[in-house]
Amino acid sequence: MQRLLVSVRGPVEAIAAAKGGAHIADVEYPASALGTPYPLNIDSVRRRLTGRRFKAVLVSTNIGEKQHARANACQAALGVAAAGADLIKFGMAELPLEAACYLGREIVRSVHRWHPKKRLYPAVFVDSDLRRFFDPLEEGPELAKRIGANGLLIDTFEKAIGKGLLDYCPLAELRKWVKRMHAAKREAWIAGSIQREELSELWSTGVDVICVRGAACRPGKVKGRFGDVI
Repeated sequence: MQRLLVSVRGPVEAIAAAKGGAHIADVEYPASALGTPYPLNIDSVRRRLTGRRFKAVLVSTNIGEKQHARANACQAALGVAAAGADLIKFGMAELPLEAACYLGREIVRSVHRWHPKKRLYPAVFVDSDLRRFFDPLEEGPELAKRIGANGLLIDTFEKAIGKGLLDYCPLAELRKWVKRMHAAKREAWIAGSIQREELSELWSTGVDVICVRGAACRPGKVKGRFGDVI
């Protein structure tokens, strides 16, 4: 089943996203690529969705784009799991494959030790300068499989330069990547300033989850990621 993820700042936007058909409410603060939120905000979103009879809507969140210390990353992932996130993303910016595997394996192990049903997804970035460290399309499936993650998210790191996922990844390359992810029995997630008019062709690649924020926001004076989800 293909699912739509909408990034939300809090419980009000989470309800709007759920009413609009989102399958996943992703709790974030949209000032950066992933946008790390407070644990209490994650809890508020989970409680509000359940209270308004949207219990089937999953809650996702993240622990940041870069991990500076392995122990801290494991603690952060365990913390957001305890706060109510069903799905946990952890950024691997500026890490080559072996370092990403070393760190990612410990994050997955730590969360599954106390929360075996939580699902975990490394987030890797397709911006040209970050692909010097790690190539998501080539090395991503191997990373997800080696660390025991449920899938992989590819995203753009820089959100303010007017470039989106398709500026870095042609559809043909995305299709090949999705096939490799599915062959490894892992989910393929995509994000990166995705526009509404791009959704149809992106769904055709077979991805499991498309992540949006700006495309779900109200048009108006505040454009893009900092608008209000409607």
